Amino acid sequence: MLRRVARFLLWLGGWTPVGGIPDVPKAVFIAAPHTSNWDGIWALIYKVAIGIDIRFFAKSALFWFPLGNLLRWLGGIPLDRDRAQPAVAEAVEMFRNNDKFFFGLAPEGTRAKRDFWKTGFYRIAQAAEVPIYLGIIDYSTKRVGILERLDLSDDMEADLRKCAGFYKNIVGRHPENTTPVRFEP
Repeated sequence: MLRRVARFLLWLGGWTPVGGIPDVPKAVFIAAPHTSNWDGIWALIYKVAIGIDIRFFAKSALFWFPLGNLLRWLGGIPLDRDRAQPAVAEAVEMFRNNDKFFFGLAPEGTRAKRDFWKTGFYRIAQAAEVPIYLGIIDYSTKRVGILERLDLSDDMEADLRKCAGFYKNIVGRHPENTTPVRFEP
């Protein structure tokens, strides 16, 4: 029933769901660009519409009653952004403790424009030895979903260049806030 409601909401919003559930037991998912609170809402509706269980970090300030209960039910894990350093280790530990585990995040780490993307998603996938799936929330085409698999190589810079190439034409809700696809030093 919830899947039907989610599909209806995507249709009502004019969104076309793309991609689907990957045939792997574990993976890191990224979605970009992240320029609006609506990105998370559409991503969660997509998640419910296709029936995929993806856990994700969300800033701890969002976990107030009753929103916090809903976010936890949808897979949310509170993240204290002032203490985000242990987040990579926490995510890797979740991969180690589960036979099947999908973890999603926005590589920009925030809706505000920054100078670069954070590489935590890459470090999580590398340490957990899982692929990265590239997802989109493209307001120019109204497509939302999971599109491409990135298997990590021994060349982090080359892998990150592939990410940059994939996202170069994806448009956020507020394009002026789009963080350039460059990576933290």
